[in-house]
Amino acid sequence: MEKLKSGVEKLGLSLNAEQLEQFEVYYRELVDWNRRMNLTSITDYEEAQVNHFLDSLTVTLALKRPSGSDSLSIIDIGTGAGLPGVPLKILFPDIRLTLLDATAKKASFLSHIKEKLGLEGVEIITWRAEEVAHREEYRERFDIALSRAVAPLATLVELTLPFCTTGGSFIAQKKGFIKQEIAGAEKSVSTLGGKLREVKKIDLQEFPDERYLVIIDKISATPDKYPRRAGIPAKRPLM
Repeated sequence: MEKLKSGVEKLGLSLNAEQLEQFEVYYRELVDWNRRMNLTSITDYEEAQVNHFLDSLTVTLALKRPSGSDSLSIIDIGTGAGLPGVPLKILFPDIRLTLLDATAKKASFLSHIKEKLGLEGVEIITWRAEEVAHREEYRERFDIALSRAVAPLATLVELTLPFCTTGGSFIAQKKGFIKQEIAGAEKSVSTLGGKLREVKKIDLQEFPDERYLVIIDKISATPDKYPRRAGIPAKRPLM
């Protein structure tokens, strides 16, 4: 895990021997399960260290611990194989993590990796975000909502901000030219109770392409009718 270790140090962080071994196990299990189900197109050892694990940990550049709280509550929406949530949990074992994905097979992998890595304080939900966000035990309950999902920002905002408590944040990982996408999400952000705080460029030589963290703070409660029913945020984003 030398590429991961080196990259993490550039983020001002460090991984101990136990954490590096957890990443080794995570990689082996990901590749093994990928032979039976489609979890990822990236299976090369060094490429996975950079584009799965290090990429996930760049989220730390946008994290701020709320005052008076012992640990962050984080929900990873559309988590797939557990990215970025599981790498963050390995790095910060004290966070309370919820992994949300609508695919049962992926949830099976997540349950397996949770047990294999001995992760505590992790909940796995197999359901659509549009429906879970209306359940009282999850609505506006999280300090941070994350998503690496390949969807327009306007759609992601509707799927994620309802989970954030007022004072919390949504962090989206994006690549390439995103100025127009951000402009197109302005209505969604304001309607859902958010405010764009920052677009932070990831400046690491490990990434030849342009990568960004779009950080949206939750400044007021989300209206009860959002998110709309399953599929609508993607088909008719608020623009």
